[in-house]
Amino acid sequence: MKTYKVIGIMSGTSLDALDLAYCHIRKPLTRWEFEIVKTRSIPYDKKRQTRLKEAINLSAEQLLSLHNEYGIWLGEQAKRFAEEENLEVDFLSSHGHTVHHQPEKGLTFQVGSGQHLANVSGMKTICDFRTNDVALGGQGAPLVPIGDHFLFGSYDFCLNLGGICNISFAQDEERIAYDIGVANMLLNHITAKEGLAYDKGGMLARKGKLIPSLLESLNSLRYYAQPFPKSTGYEWFSKEVAPIVDGVKEPMESLLYTCVHHIAEQIAGAIDKIPTGGDKSLLITGGGGFNSFLIEALQEKLGKDVTIQIPSDQLIEFKEALVFAFMGVLRLEQEINVLHSVTGASRDSSSGILYLPA
Repeated sequence: MKTYKVIGIMSGTSLDALDLAYCHIRKPLTRWEFEIVKTRSIPYDKKRQTRLKEAINLSAEQLLSLHNEYGIWLGEQAKRFAEEENLEVDFLSSHGHTVHHQPEKGLTFQVGSGQHLANVSGMKTICDFRTNDVALGGQGAPLVPIGDHFLFGSYDFCLNLGGICNISFAQDEERIAYDIGVANMLLNHITAKEGLAYDKGGMLARKGKLIPSLLESLNSLRYYAQPFPKSTGYEWFSKEVAPIVDGVKEPMESLLYTCVHHIAEQIAGAIDKIPTGGDKSLLITGGGGFNSFLIEALQEKLGKDVTIQIPSDQLIEFKEALVFAFMGVLRLEQEINVLHSVTGASRDSSSGILYLPA
C-alpha cells in the first residue's frame, strides 16, 4: 500500500486554535502506521473566535455565509502551511467546526465548506464526516475512536480532554466511546471573564477552594445519568452548564478548583463503571493534558488501578488532527471509519464527502 501524505485539519469546541497536522499514513502489513511530520497551530483572533462561538444564533443565510467564508479561510491556512513547509500533499481531511449538534433531532452541522476549501487550497479535500452517521440514526460522535482502535489500541482507555471530554475503550471485542461531559469549555468560560484565554497548567485553580454547592449542582446535571452512546456540545453547555457557574459569586480560583474536581469526578466515575480487571492504562490527549492540576486531581480520584499516560506534547495537541487525516485515508480506501458501536447508528459506515478543486 502507498504512503498517504495528508493534512488533517481540526477545530475543537474549546475554540483555542485551528490545528493542522501533516501526516504520513500507511499499512505495510496488517497494522496501520503513522508519522506526524509537521504541525501548525493557528490561534483564533478574538473576532473569529467570537464569530464561531456565537454562530449557533445565526440565521440560515448568515450561517451559510459563515460556512463559505470559513471554508475559504481554512483553504488559505492549508495552502500557506503546505507552501511554507514545502509539503507534498495527497489531500486534505477537515473536521470543520461544529456549530449545531442535535443528533436526537437528526441534525449536525460543521462550518467550513469543503468546495471552497478545495478551490482555495488547490487540493483534494474530504470533510463532513458526521452527517452520514446521523442519517443512519447515530450520534455522529465521537469520531476519534476509530483512530484509538487502529492507532492506539495498546492502551486500555483513550481520553480526550478538549472542550468536551470523551472516552474510548474496547469491550467484548467492540470499540465503545462517548462524550463524558464538559472539560476545557467550562474552565475557559470562567477565565474568559477575567480576560484570560485559559488557566495555564491549572495554576489558578490550584489556589482555589472547593465550593460544595457548586460541585453538587454540576454533578447533578441530567446528562451524566444518561446511558451511552451519547454525545454533547456547546448547546448543552450554554443552556445547562454555564448558567450554573455564572450564578455563583465566588473567586475565579475557587470556581476553577471546583470545576476541575467536577471534571475529574465525572471521568473517574465513568471509568469506575467499566468492568475491568487488574491495572489499566489511560492515554490522555487534548489541551487538558497540559493542565497538571487537572491530571493530578484525576489520578487521585482514579486510584492506583489506573495509570495515566501522558504522551509527547505533539501528540497531546495534534492527535485529533491526526485521526481526521486517518479517517480521510480510510474513506479513500472505502474502509469503515465510523463505528456504530460508538455512535449507536444502525450500521458501521465509511463517511466523508470528497471535493475536487475547480
